[in-house]
Amino acid sequence: MTYRELYLVGKEKLTGAGIADAGCDARLLLEHVCGTDANELLAHPDRPVGEENRRRYLELLGRRESRIPLQYLTGVQGFMGLDFLVNETVLIPRQDTEILVEEVLRNLHDGMTILDLGTGSGCILISLMRYSNDCEGLGVDLSAEAISTAEENARRLVPECVRQGKDGKSRLRFVESDLYRRVEGRFDVVVSNPPYIPSGVIGSLMPEVRDHEPLRALDGGGDGLLFYRRILSGIGEHLKGGGMLFLEIGHDQGQAVSELVEQAGFLEVCVTKDYAGQDRVVSGVRSVCSDAGM
Repeated sequence: MTYRELYLVGKEKLTGAGIADAGCDARLLLEHVCGTDANELLAHPDRPVGEENRRRYLELLGRRESRIPLQYLTGVQGFMGLDFLVNETVLIPRQDTEILVEEVLRNLHDGMTILDLGTGSGCILISLMRYSNDCEGLGVDLSAEAISTAEENARRLVPECVRQGKDGKSRLRFVESDLYRRVEGRFDVVVSNPPYIPSGVIGSLMPEVRDHEPLRALDGGGDGLLFYRRILSGIGEHLKGGGMLFLEIGHDQGQAVSELVEQAGFLEVCVTKDYAGQDRVVSGVRSVCSDAGM
């Protein structure tokens, strides 16, 4: 079969399975299998595709028809201009989360220390390290498999940050931990994209999300606010006075999370919207006076 013929087979199969972006997914899977780029379909539509690649493509189409996310099939998701390795142990990075990273970068200065709670693939922390200078970062996650994925991404994307310096320490580390349990020290910045979907809503999510992405990275408890409360309850021991907190939120959680952050004693609490005009990030500054009372 030719490249175009195989693409049309894929598009038809995925359309029949109700995949919203059937044409795009069919093309991306074909590029993944054949090692080609977006120009191949236009430039060389009559290029023959070998039997092994044809077989592999049809296999991946079948898995996509069963609603396994495209990114878990290709193993890669783009985020902040970087290609992150992903698998079913980590949440697939979303474009919305780039707003969170951009807000941190606006306030991040060279040499600051960053704590990323629920790091998953490491996309937030690694992006911050990539686009800053001489910062130090610690990413924590409850999943040992997620930590392994984050470490692999760090070695690929910011190798200079994971190399040991003369003091035997790396500027970027990942630790398996239930939030602060294995975290020592205090940081200039705490950032998190915690689970924030109310438990009762999980069943209504798209099957790609509901059935394949890690539930513990999605489920925020009965009202979706469980992890915000947990983060705020222990933050006094781990965020310096004058330090900043950045939290990704659901589109309807701006007021509720802002109130929790204010009740925890933070100043300059604000909500940042995403490019669709939806509330996306809550941030605040820990009072400098907080350190004086410790």
